[in-house]
Amino acid sequence: MPASRLHLVRHGEVHNPRRVLYGRLPDYHLSRAGRKMASAAAEYVAGLDRPVSGLFCSPLERTQESAEPFGERFDLVPEIDVRLIEPTNVFEGTQMKRSLLNPLNWWHLRQPSLPSWGEPYASIAERMTGLMAEAWNASDGGDLVMVSHQAPIWITHLRVAGLPLRHDPRTRRCALSSVTSFELVGDVWREVGYAEPAATGGAVDVGAV
Repeated sequence: MPASRLHLVRHGEVHNPRRVLYGRLPDYHLSRAGRKMASAAAEYVAGLDRPVSGLFCSPLERTQESAEPFGERFDLVPEIDVRLIEPTNVFEGTQMKRSLLNPLNWWHLRQPSLPSWGEPYASIAERMTGLMAEAWNASDGGDLVMVSHQAPIWITHLRVAGLPLRHDPRTRRCALSSVTSFELVGDVWREVGYAEPAATGGAVDVGAV
């Protein structure tokens, strides 16, 4: 039988004292607070009192570390899947506020509906929903947890809701270690829940666009 519910979980806070837009760069790990956030997300899913049969995460360190408390709680080994990864971004490795002051970078902002600064929103939606459907149908039942990043999770929300993928990245409802839950009814995804189980006040959250 297929899965029962699928939870997209965002990673916790990353240690990023220089406020760099780290994107897909290696060696960006969870902060101490970020590990607590990841644990809170795992506790929240466990508190739903639903069996969890599958755990997935992107290849980046921060998602693998955020998946650890889920693996420990549900006795699962996370499956790494590149389709959950952060989108590409031309501003990667820079401080975003400083980059936007440089007129040479304004060209990258010419088409926000695509967006022109990185991977197209449509591409993100397709890889995310493709993995979700594949994992759902391959499951032997129970819930699935996928630990990913803000942009892929929010784009998935927009696609499932039938909303335009174009948006202002500053308005995303996808907090650190938040849990966005879906069910597949027939061949139609439906969002059935959103929760912010972790305390995120004062957290640094400037790592991606």
